Amino acid sequence: MARIDRPLLLFDGDCHFCRRWIEHWKELTGEAVAYEPFQEMAEQFPQIPRQKFEEAVQLIEPDGTIYAAAHAVFQTLSHAPGKKWLLDLYQKIPGFKAVSEWFYGLVARHRSLFSALTSFFWGRHAGPQRFLLTRSIFLKCLGFIYLIAFLSLWCQLPGLVGSNGILPVRHFLEAVKNHTGPERYYVLPTLCWLNPSDGFLQFLGGGGVMLSGLLILEIAPVPVLFFLWIFYLSLSGVCREFLGFQWDALLLETGFLAIFLAPAGFFPKEQEAAPPSWPVLRLFRWLLFRLMFSSGVVKLASGDPSWRHLTALTFHYETQPLPCWISWYAHQLPLGFQKFSAAGMFFIEIVCPFLIFAPRRLRLWGAAALVFFQLLIMATGNYGFFNLLTVCLCVLLVDDEAWPAFIRITSRPQQIRKARWPGWIAMPVTVSLFLLSLMVFPRAFRTPIPWPSFARKIQMALSPFSLVNSYGLFAVMTTSRPEIIVEGSYDGKNWIPYEFKYKPGDLKRYPGFVAPHMPRLDWQMWFAALGNVRQNLWFVNFCVRLLQGSPEVTALLAKNPFPGKPPRYIRAMVYDYHFTDVETRKKEGLWWQRTFPRLYIPPLSLK
Repeated sequence: MARIDRPLLLFDGDCHFCRRWIEHWKELTGEAVAYEPFQEMAEQFPQIPRQKFEEAVQLIEPDGTIYAAAHAVFQTLSHAPGKKWLLDLYQKIPGFKAVSEWFYGLVARHRSLFSALTSFFWGRHAGPQRFLLTRSIFLKCLGFIYLIAFLSLWCQLPGLVGSNGILPVRHFLEAVKNHTGPERYYVLPTLCWLNPSDGFLQFLGGGGVMLSGLLILEIAPVPVLFFLWIFYLSLSGVCREFLGFQWDALLLETGFLAIFLAPAGFFPKEQEAAPPSWPVLRLFRWLLFRLMFSSGVVKLASGDPSWRHLTALTFHYETQPLPCWISWYAHQLPLGFQKFSAAGMFFIEIVCPFLIFAPRRLRLWGAAALVFFQLLIMATGNYGFFNLLTVCLCVLLVDDEAWPAFIRITSRPQQIRKARWPGWIAMPVTVSLFLLSLMVFPRAFRTPIPWPSFARKIQMALSPFSLVNSYGLFAVMTTSRPEIIVEGSYDGKNWIPYEFKYKPGDLKRYPGFVAPHMPRLDWQMWFAALGNVRQNLWFVNFCVRLLQGSPEVTALLAKNPFPGKPPRYIRAMVYDYHFTDVETRKKEGLWWQRTFPRLYIPPLSLK
């Protein structure tokens, strides 16, 4: 028997299936285990009959101990970092050994079949999957989305929450301060407690833009991500209704989790950085699963008949907050196609998310389906940066080998820097976020779960930080489109409408593309129209600012019809808006028609 200085695994060198998985194990175990075809080494180990070599792999330890079949596999993998638990299962769990050996024998007798299955599920690359390049692409995309979010909001802050805006920050913080004690800093976490001035709001907006650029360049990504999250959380707390959309919560959750994914260092290089944490990667996939699966489940759990009967899309393109011109064309499609589209939507939102956790090739197919779905939504509506952020999450489903060859990392690192978050920080954070997500995820099913009181208290205590959120849009389809038209007058008799930049108003103005810009006032007007003024008190403040002629607020509109001096009276009417049909569009050039005007708010004046 030949003498060896490390474990030696002998395999069938003529078997394509064996060679493929041996390459996988080589990458896992590195230099700790040697691998050789038995055809070249069998003569050096005469104590092992050739038939044994043909039936199963043989692992020979330096002390002469020989392991075969499944036992040899688990013993080999025990030399790979983080894989020893597989051998523990084999040795300590009753029945695991028998099942493992039976399955190994099944595979050994049908190698061609399992080789084909391996190709089908994993593709050409069945080895360990790396995500160094993927992480870099993801962080650049996230930086781009942060850039869009801050740029879009920065120009709107004076009109929304500035001192002359609709909901001034200073007044809000003073009211909170008068009704709370020191706990206000925890209940409302915002840097605006330091300075609620307009200048500080501009600092947060402009600072977010600058930090986003640093993240795109991958300069000090960990601290940059932390401050991006802090800045956006600060604005989210004080902007209230205007920053309370699901994509704002998703950006905060994604941004916080990305802090623990990013590589350490001031100028981290892909080739030298420590690989992404697998628990954090899995938590990102769980986030994407919750986002997509919840979006499908809430529609069914709501009991809305339009979703149950697959007719919801006959209303959706017309009644969504900010339609585009493609929405008009999509609305004209026949009922059969609308039902087919709704069925396809349910398939992508409910079935495809499970591919997130599937083997490599199926996972890539799932990522492609989810990205395609987001592109369709972007083509038929305006949802700010929401769809781009969802696509960004899909990036983390793609391993380095799946990217085009010209952008891959071609050189192997000679020395890896292992600097990363210490386990005593990363593991508690990862586990805590996962457990918190288990508490909010069932909300999509509309089935209350009696969680222990201490768990509910923890979840409520952390809720101001938007670390974990529930998702699901359009649970109940809006089947009509009430639209608020704001009008001003000098004499109370002749009324002139205010035209908004993006929401429907002028019947001949085509519905344009707005995304990824997020016009906060236009979106909030859609919600206001679905209720009444008592449910949207911010709308009264909006009218007051128009009566005062606030330039910061009128800058949020397409045009100020009272440029000389503000009107004496303001009122708001509600109309039912509908897309025109093809014939009307050709004859009259109208995109919209409206009926049934009614009063939303009676004439107001400053007196």
